[in-house]
This record gives sequence, structure tokens and C-alpha cells, in this order.
Amino acid sequence: MRRVSCARVLPLALLLVTLAAVPADAGAGGAGAGAGVGAGASAVGTVDAVRGEAARAVRAHETARARVDRLRAADALPTKIKTAERRRKKIRADLWDMLWAAGRASGDPVAVNKSGRGGKCAFQSRSKKKSKSKSKAKTSPKAKAPKAPKALKALKALKAPKAKQDKAAAEKKARDTARSWTAPTRDYWLSAGYAASGARWAHRHTGQDFAVSTGTPVYAVGPGTVRATTCGDGFGNQVVVRHPDGYFTQYAHLSRIDVRAGKRVKAGQRLGLSGATGNVTGPHLHFEVRITPYLGSSVPPLPWLRRKDVRVVR
Repeated sequence: MRRVSCARVLPLALLLVTLAAVPADAGAGGAGAGAGVGAGASAVGTVDAVRGEAARAVRAHETARARVDRLRAADALPTKIKTAERRRKKIRADLWDMLWAAGRASGDPVAVNKSGRGGKCAFQSRSKKKSKSKSKAKTSPKAKAPKAPKALKALKALKAPKAKQDKAAAEKKARDTARSWTAPTRDYWLSAGYAASGARWAHRHTGQDFAVSTGTPVYAVGPGTVRATTCGDGFGNQVVVRHPDGYFTQYAHLSRIDVRAGKRVKAGQRLGLSGATGNVTGPHLHFEVRITPYLGSSVPPLPWLRRKDVRVVR
């Protein structure tokens, strides 16, 4: 993890003092930094300045990312693509440093305790998993297969090449399915969208809410690695996954978490169950797409999913 440069020490010191008194606000998805501040106009101005700087960096990153995509699609010179990609990564690194420091200051559990072990997170019991696997083993013992006659063996030998081809085709299909992307849940209707305004958010909403009943399975939208599994703030029980393209997805307000930090997941793999933990008025899934794992780096989630060929039905 890169640490903050000396040039950022003074503004970040002011940020630490300001954010120390700021409560987490899950509904804002990172915009809650302005809620409940009682340190006066100067403190609010400091937070607004940091929020504004982060918003500008997010826009600059997305512009740089779009340029890289265009250059690759146009089969541009490798040097041009590398230069554009270096610029994108520099913007992302600076944003990462700034938001990591802000997250540490405000107590964002993704920055402070990404394993979730510091809080009473509702993880699925490992003993239940073990007991299920044991009971399954007891109820389905393997019986010894009788020896096949020689004629049958010869017939199987003739079919072997086709069987291998079929197996290879099935494996390819499984790999293709594993690479595909999907919606984060099923049987939903879309409620609060990205950039929506509302009384429960200090500023604009930075995710997409999927209205579902408590206990609805929540899935990883694509392959990746679980970056964080945390609880205890306005987002309640949440999972953050890092994907191969460098973006992060967040799944918040869960009633139960089925994965641990560091676990590799596939598209469509269950991460947990929906719920109403944290700062909510009812059960739903708060889904967010971020440039970094931290609050303040979110991008519009539905266009991002569309780039993965995922169509979310309204």
C-alpha cells in the first residue's frame, strides 16, 4: 500500500480533525462526510474541498479510462496506449492515497478493519458448512462399480475420442460461463439510483439500490477477490470485491456474509444474503462500483455493468 506524500500532510491533518467528529452515513455512499459536522463553517469547507477534489479525480480517471479504451479499440501504437494508461494509474493512485487517509480518519471499516474480525459481523458459521458436508458424505456413500465385460470396454474405447471432445467442450463452456458477468441479485426492483437526492443522504446517492426482501441471495457480479468483509458502520454488513479490471464492487446492508477477505470468487457466486443492517429504512441491497475500495470513489454502476454486457431490468 502506498502512503500519503509529504505534500498532502497539511490538508490531510485538517481532514483528520474534521472527520473525527463525522458519523458514517451509508445512504450517502461516501457523501455522509458532511452530515452532523458541528465544527463550524471552516470544518465544513475543509470536508467540501476534499470531497470536491475526490469528485474531480473520479471524473479525470473515467475520462482517462475511456481514452485508453478508445486507443485500444483503434489499435493505436503501444507507446500511446502505455502513456494513456500510466496517466490513468497516476490519477487512481493519488485518489487511493487521499481516500485511504480519509477512511482511516473517519473510521471507515474498509480502511481500518477489512477482515471484519474487529466487529460482530454476521458471517455464516463454518461449523454449519462442515456439518452439511459431513451429512452429505454419510448419505451418499460411494459403492464399488462392478467390473465391465471386455466387449463393453472395447465399446468405451471406441467412444473415448468423442467423449474427450465433449468433455473439452463442456470445460470451455464452463470457463466461458465463469468469465461472464451478472446482476448482483434476482427478483428485485430498482429503488434509489446513482446521484439521486433524498432526505436520508447528506449529498447525492452514490450507488444503486436493489429492493429485495431479507434473505435474498446476493451474488458477485463478476470474477475477483474479496477485498473486505466489514460491519459496524452505516453500511451494516458489507462485502467489497476487487475485479480484474481494477474496479471494486460493494454489496451493503447484508443480513449475512458467506465469504471472507482474500477469497477468490466467480461471477454469480453467492456473497451473502440481503438484509436491513446499518442505516436503512427497509431491506434492500446497496450496490456500488468504485475506483478504489474506499468511500468517495464511486462511479455510475449501471453503465459500468452495461460495459460488461449486463442489462439490469428496471
